[in-house]
Amino acid sequence: MSLVTIQHPRHIPSARLQQGMGMIEVLVSVLVLAVGLLGVAAMQSLALRGGQGSLETSQAVMQSNSIVEAMRINPTGNYNMGKTCSAASVTGTDLRANDQRAWVTALKSTVGADAATCGQITGCPGACVITVFWDDSRAGTDQGGTARSLVTNARI
Repeated sequence: MSLVTIQHPRHIPSARLQQGMGMIEVLVSVLVLAVGLLGVAAMQSLALRGGQGSLETSQAVMQSNSIVEAMRINPTGNYNMGKTCSAASVTGTDLRANDQRAWVTALKSTVGADAATCGQITGCPGACVITVFWDDSRAGTDQGGTARSLVTNARI
């Protein structure tokens, strides 16, 4: 007859350690993950708004350069005009009027089609000041507000 001895392991994990993660730990980790994802979503929204404002500013610069080049082609034309928000309000049939109508139309199609998109030219031909106005309300008040303008100075 043989004698069998059973040895107990030195360390037996308690029943509490063998249960895995508790419900509280899971809920806290889900909460931390949710806060992090909301932060990422907020940053993405801010980046999109800033990108749109930057695009509109770039379009305003390009349109200002286009009217300056049109004025250089026709140096005898009087391109001065007050704040104009509609191509239909430009009068005349000469090259200057056609350039101004095309410029206001291009402003509406590139910078913004709303009523706040306008152009103004003063001081020509000696010291031209070209001002482009537009509404940048999507960027929010912290990014320059709703009434944005770009002023370009040029000598013809």
